Amino acid sequence: MESKDANGNLLSDGDTIFLIKDLKVKGTSITIKRGTSIKNIRLTNNPGEIDCKFKKIKGLVLKTEFIKKN
Repeated sequence: MESKDANGNLLSDGDTIFLIKDLKVKGTSITIKRGTSIKNIRLTNNPGEIDCKFKKIKGLVLKTEFIKKN
């Protein structure tokens, strides 16, 4: 299955994406703001989710409906 961003663009490992919505990170007091760029994403077995690192948060999983390919 193929992972696609909010606009329907295909995603691949190593892509740079940015958020289209402010997202609270569960288990922390951090909110990742809209427009934040995240580099080197990794695709998961679920086409609706990607795995990435952001600052000190390892193993962050984002839903593809909240991101756009850069």
